[in-house]
Amino acid sequence: MASEMSGAEVYQSTCIECHGSGKFKAPVFGDTKRWGRLVREGLDDLVPAALGGFRKMPAKGGNPALSDTEVARAVIHMANAGGGRFSEPTPADLARWRAKANKRGKK
Repeated sequence: MASEMSGAEVYQSTCIECHGSGKFKAPVFGDTKRWGRLVREGLDDLVPAALGGFRKMPAKGGNPALSDTEVARAVIHMANAGGGRFSEPTPADLARWRAKANKRGKK
């Protein structure tokens, strides 16, 4: 959707709070060592964690107004700054990641 924010915009509006400084031990934007490990784990782990929350990170980085697409774009933006080479998520990717996030939340 054209009105949705880019990954960089979501990072600047929401994610920078922790990923800009390492607050709560969040991997800092551009830290290729920390992000490199996460990039190797892949988006099938990273995006569902961002959608549903992980450790001290709340779901959608604490911004429930974000769409799943915007959250995925932000994860991709941060992962790519850390050495990843991921592209825009497809509708199939988004559906798979939402299902995984929902399943994680039921544990």
